Amino acid sequence: MNTVENEFLRTAVALAGPAPQGEAIPWAVDVLRQGVVAGRLPPGTRLSEARVSEALRVSRNTLREAFTVLVGENLLVRVPNRGVSVARPGPDAVREIHRVRLALETSALRWSEPAPCPELRAAVEDGRDARGRRDVLGMADANQRFHRGVVELAGSVRQNELMSRTLAEVRLVFYTMRQDPSFHAPWIERNARILELFEQGRREESAEQMHDYLGASRRQLLDALEGPAPAGLRAPGTASSAGR
Repeated sequence: MNTVENEFLRTAVALAGPAPQGEAIPWAVDVLRQGVVAGRLPPGTRLSEARVSEALRVSRNTLREAFTVLVGENLLVRVPNRGVSVARPGPDAVREIHRVRLALETSALRWSEPAPCPELRAAVEDGRDARGRRDVLGMADANQRFHRGVVELAGSVRQNELMSRTLAEVRLVFYTMRQDPSFHAPWIERNARILELFEQGRREESAEQMHDYLGASRRQLLDALEGPAPAGLRAPGTASSAGR
Protein backbone atom coordinates (compact mmCIF):
# COMPACT_ATOMS: atom_id res chain seq x y z
CA MET A 1 0.00 0.00 0.00
CA ASN A 2 1.62 3.25 -1.08
CA THR A 3 1.73 6.58 0.74
CA VAL A 4 -1.28 8.04 -1.12
CA GLU A 5 -3.51 5.08 -0.30
CA ASN A 6 -2.35 4.99 3.31
CA GLU A 7 -3.04 8.72 3.62
CA PHE A 8 -6.50 8.22 2.15
CA LEU A 9 -7.34 5.63 4.81
CA ARG A 10 -6.10 7.88 7.60
CA THR A 11 -8.11 10.80 6.22
CA ALA A 12 -11.19 8.61 5.86
CA VAL A 13 -10.92 7.55 9.50
CA ALA A 14 -10.48 11.17 10.61
CA LEU A 15 -13.66 12.14 8.75
CA ALA A 16 -15.71 9.12 9.81
CA GLY A 17 -14.60 9.11 13.42
CA PRO A 18 -13.78 5.91 15.32
CA ALA A 19 -15.67 2.73 14.59
CA PRO A 20 -18.95 2.61 16.58
CA GLN A 21 -18.89 0.11 19.42
CA GLY A 22 -19.94 -3.30 18.19
CA GLU A 23 -19.97 -2.19 14.55
CA ALA A 24 -16.28 -2.23 13.66
CA ILE A 25 -16.68 -4.75 10.84
CA PRO A 26 -19.40 -2.92 8.82
CA TRP A 27 -17.60 0.35 9.53
CA ALA A 28 -14.31 -0.98 8.13
CA VAL A 29 -16.17 -2.46 5.13
CA ASP A 30 -17.72 0.92 4.39
CA VAL A 31 -14.40 2.81 4.64
CA LEU A 32 -12.68 0.39 2.28
CA ARG A 33 -15.62 0.30 -0.12
CA GLN A 34 -15.64 4.09 -0.27
CA GLY A 35 -11.93 3.97 -1.06
CA VAL A 36 -12.72 1.85 -4.10
CA VAL A 37 -15.63 4.08 -5.17
CA ALA A 38 -13.47 7.21 -4.84
CA GLY A 39 -10.73 5.67 -6.96
CA ARG A 40 -8.21 5.97 -4.13
CA LEU A 41 -7.80 2.18 -3.95
CA PRO A 42 -7.41 1.29 -7.65
CA PRO A 43 -7.44 -2.22 -9.13
CA GLY A 44 -4.45 -4.30 -8.13
CA THR A 45 -3.72 -2.36 -4.93
CA ARG A 46 -2.29 -4.79 -2.39
CA LEU A 47 -3.82 -4.26 1.04
CA SER A 48 -1.29 -5.07 3.73
CA GLU A 49 -3.15 -6.47 6.73
CA ALA A 50 -0.73 -4.84 9.16
CA ARG A 51 -0.82 -1.39 7.56
CA VAL A 52 -4.54 -1.29 6.87
CA SER A 53 -5.46 -2.43 10.38
CA GLU A 54 -3.15 0.25 11.79
CA ALA A 55 -4.59 2.96 9.53
CA LEU A 56 -8.19 2.00 10.37
CA ARG A 57 -7.39 1.43 14.05
CA VAL A 58 -9.11 -1.94 14.09
CA SER A 59 -7.86 -5.39 15.03
CA ARG A 60 -6.55 -7.76 12.42
CA ASN A 61 -9.42 -10.15 13.14
CA THR A 62 -11.89 -7.35 12.44
CA LEU A 63 -10.06 -6.46 9.24
CA ARG A 64 -10.05 -10.08 8.06
CA GLU A 65 -13.83 -10.18 8.50
CA ALA A 66 -14.15 -6.91 6.55
CA PHE A 67 -11.93 -8.31 3.79
CA THR A 68 -14.16 -11.40 3.62
CA VAL A 69 -17.26 -9.25 3.09
CA LEU A 70 -15.59 -7.27 0.30
CA VAL A 71 -14.26 -10.43 -1.37
CA GLY A 72 -17.88 -11.58 -1.41
CA GLU A 73 -18.83 -8.29 -3.12
CA ASN A 74 -16.15 -8.90 -5.79
CA LEU A 75 -14.27 -5.74 -4.78
CA LEU A 76 -11.28 -7.56 -3.30
CA VAL A 77 -9.53 -10.82 -4.15
CA ARG A 78 -7.62 -13.09 -1.81
CA VAL A 79 -4.73 -15.02 -3.34
CA PRO A 80 -2.98 -17.75 -1.29
CA ASN A 81 0.49 -16.66 -0.14
CA ARG A 82 -0.01 -13.20 -1.66
CA GLY A 83 -2.68 -11.69 0.58
CA VAL A 84 -5.56 -9.42 -0.37
CA SER A 85 -5.71 -6.89 -3.18
CA VAL A 86 -8.28 -4.77 -4.97
CA ALA A 87 -9.98 -6.71 -7.77
CA ARG A 88 -9.41 -6.23 -11.49
CA PRO A 89 -12.81 -7.06 -13.02
CA GLY A 90 -12.68 -8.78 -16.39
CA PRO A 91 -15.18 -9.43 -19.20
CA ASP A 92 -17.23 -11.96 -17.21
CA ALA A 93 -17.64 -9.40 -14.42
CA VAL A 94 -18.79 -6.77 -16.95
CA ARG A 95 -21.45 -9.14 -18.27
CA GLU A 96 -22.71 -9.94 -14.76
CA ILE A 97 -22.69 -6.28 -13.67
CA HIS A 98 -24.80 -5.29 -16.64
CA ARG A 99 -27.29 -8.09 -16.04
CA VAL A 100 -27.81 -6.76 -12.53
CA ARG A 101 -28.06 -3.15 -13.66
CA LEU A 102 -30.49 -4.04 -16.42
CA ALA A 103 -32.83 -5.69 -13.93
CA LEU A 104 -32.60 -2.92 -11.33
CA GLU A 105 -32.69 0.19 -13.50
CA THR A 106 -35.25 -0.74 -16.11
CA SER A 107 -37.68 -2.09 -13.52
CA ALA A 108 -37.35 1.08 -11.42
CA LEU A 109 -38.25 3.23 -14.43
CA ARG A 110 -41.01 0.91 -15.59
CA TRP A 111 -42.86 0.58 -12.27
CA SER A 112 -42.17 3.79 -10.31
CA GLU A 113 -44.70 6.61 -10.25
CA PRO A 114 -43.57 9.45 -12.56
CA ALA A 115 -42.86 12.73 -10.78
CA PRO A 116 -40.33 15.57 -10.91
CA CYS A 117 -36.91 14.22 -9.90
CA PRO A 118 -34.75 17.14 -8.73
CA GLU A 119 -31.90 14.91 -7.55
CA LEU A 120 -31.68 13.19 -10.93
CA ARG A 121 -31.90 16.56 -12.68
CA ALA A 122 -29.05 17.85 -10.49
CA ALA A 123 -26.93 14.82 -11.43
CA VAL A 124 -27.50 15.56 -15.13
CA GLU A 125 -26.55 19.22 -14.71
CA ASP A 126 -23.47 18.35 -12.67
CA GLY A 127 -22.44 15.97 -15.43
CA ARG A 128 -22.82 18.73 -18.01
CA ASP A 129 -20.76 21.11 -15.89
CA ALA A 130 -18.02 18.49 -15.47
CA ARG A 131 -18.08 17.81 -19.22
CA GLY A 132 -17.51 21.50 -19.87
CA ARG A 133 -14.44 21.39 -17.61
CA ARG A 134 -13.30 18.05 -19.11
CA ASP A 135 -13.40 16.77 -15.55
CA VAL A 136 -13.42 12.98 -15.95
CA LEU A 137 -13.89 12.20 -12.27
CA GLY A 138 -16.72 14.74 -12.05
CA MET A 139 -18.51 13.16 -15.01
CA ALA A 140 -18.09 9.68 -13.54
CA ASP A 141 -19.38 10.81 -10.15
CA ALA A 142 -22.42 12.53 -11.67
CA ASN A 143 -23.19 9.48 -13.79
CA GLN A 144 -23.08 7.16 -10.80
CA ARG A 145 -25.35 9.51 -8.83
CA PHE A 146 -27.83 9.47 -11.69
CA HIS A 147 -27.98 5.69 -11.96
CA ARG A 148 -28.09 5.22 -8.19
CA GLY A 149 -30.95 7.72 -8.11
CA VAL A 150 -32.84 5.79 -10.80
CA VAL A 151 -32.82 2.66 -8.63
CA GLU A 152 -33.87 4.71 -5.58
CA LEU A 153 -37.11 5.53 -7.43
CA ALA A 154 -38.26 2.00 -6.57
CA GLY A 155 -38.10 2.75 -2.83
CA SER A 156 -36.47 -0.59 -1.97
CA VAL A 157 -33.72 -0.68 0.66
CA ARG A 158 -32.46 -4.03 -0.62
CA GLN A 159 -32.31 -2.84 -4.22
CA ASN A 160 -30.48 0.31 -3.13
CA GLU A 161 -27.91 -1.76 -1.26
CA LEU A 162 -27.37 -4.05 -4.26
CA MET A 163 -26.98 -1.06 -6.56
CA SER A 164 -24.42 0.55 -4.26
CA ARG A 165 -22.32 -2.62 -4.27
CA THR A 166 -22.70 -2.94 -8.03
CA LEU A 167 -21.62 0.65 -8.65
CA ALA A 168 -18.52 0.13 -6.52
CA GLU A 169 -17.57 -2.74 -8.83
CA VAL A 170 -18.40 -0.55 -11.83
CA ARG A 171 -15.79 1.96 -10.65
CA LEU A 172 -13.14 -0.73 -10.83
CA VAL A 173 -14.17 -1.59 -14.38
CA PHE A 174 -14.05 2.06 -15.43
CA TYR A 175 -10.73 2.78 -13.74
CA THR A 176 -8.59 2.20 -16.83
CA MET A 177 -10.76 4.65 -18.82
CA ARG A 178 -10.72 7.37 -16.19
CA GLN A 179 -8.42 9.75 -18.09
CA ASP A 180 -10.44 9.77 -21.31
CA PRO A 181 -13.21 12.42 -21.33
CA SER A 182 -14.71 11.01 -24.53
CA PHE A 183 -15.46 7.79 -22.68
CA HIS A 184 -17.90 9.48 -20.28
CA ALA A 185 -19.18 12.58 -22.08
CA PRO A 186 -21.65 11.06 -24.60
CA TRP A 187 -23.75 9.46 -21.87
CA ILE A 188 -24.75 12.65 -20.12
CA GLU A 189 -27.40 13.58 -22.69
CA ARG A 190 -28.68 10.01 -22.74
CA ASN A 191 -29.24 10.34 -18.99
CA ALA A 192 -31.11 13.58 -19.65
CA ARG A 193 -33.36 11.92 -22.24
CA ILE A 194 -34.19 9.01 -19.95
CA LEU A 195 -35.13 11.43 -17.19
CA GLU A 196 -37.22 13.58 -19.53
CA LEU A 197 -39.26 10.59 -20.67
CA PHE A 198 -39.80 9.38 -17.11
CA GLU A 199 -40.93 12.77 -15.82
CA GLN A 200 -43.38 13.00 -18.75
CA GLY A 201 -44.96 9.75 -17.62
CA ARG A 202 -43.56 7.80 -20.57
CA ARG A 203 -42.24 5.05 -18.34
CA GLU A 204 -42.01 2.27 -20.89
CA GLU A 205 -40.07 4.46 -23.33
CA SER A 206 -37.77 5.54 -20.52
CA ALA A 207 -37.12 1.91 -19.57
CA GLU A 208 -36.45 1.02 -23.21
CA GLN A 209 -33.97 3.87 -23.49
CA MET A 210 -32.20 2.58 -20.38
CA HIS A 211 -32.15 -0.94 -21.85
CA ASP A 212 -30.42 0.39 -24.99
CA TYR A 213 -28.07 2.53 -22.90
CA LEU A 214 -26.88 -0.38 -20.81
CA GLY A 215 -26.46 -2.57 -23.89
CA ALA A 216 -24.24 0.05 -25.51
CA SER A 217 -22.28 0.46 -22.28
CA ARG A 218 -21.70 -3.28 -22.06
CA ARG A 219 -20.46 -3.50 -25.65
CA GLN A 220 -18.14 -0.51 -25.22
CA LEU A 221 -16.56 -1.94 -22.08
CA LEU A 222 -16.14 -5.40 -23.58
CA ASP A 223 -14.51 -3.81 -26.64
CA ALA A 224 -12.09 -2.03 -24.31
CA LEU A 225 -11.27 -5.21 -22.40
CA GLU A 226 -11.29 -7.76 -25.21
CA GLY A 227 -10.99 -5.70 -28.39
CA PRO A 228 -13.91 -5.22 -30.80
CA ALA A 229 -15.43 -8.37 -32.21
CA PRO A 230 -15.16 -8.84 -35.99
CA ALA A 231 -18.07 -7.10 -37.70
CA GLY A 232 -19.41 -10.37 -39.07
CA LEU A 233 -19.71 -11.83 -35.58
CA ARG A 234 -21.70 -8.96 -34.07
CA ALA A 235 -25.44 -9.24 -33.75
CA PRO A 236 -27.37 -6.73 -35.87
CA GLY A 237 -27.51 -3.29 -34.27
CA THR A 238 -24.58 -3.90 -31.88
CA ALA A 239 -21.94 -1.65 -33.37
CA SER A 240 -19.41 -0.44 -30.85
CA SER A 241 -20.49 2.65 -28.96
CA ALA A 242 -18.30 5.49 -27.79
CA GLY A 243 -19.94 5.70 -24.39
CA ARG A 244 -20.30 3.76 -21.27
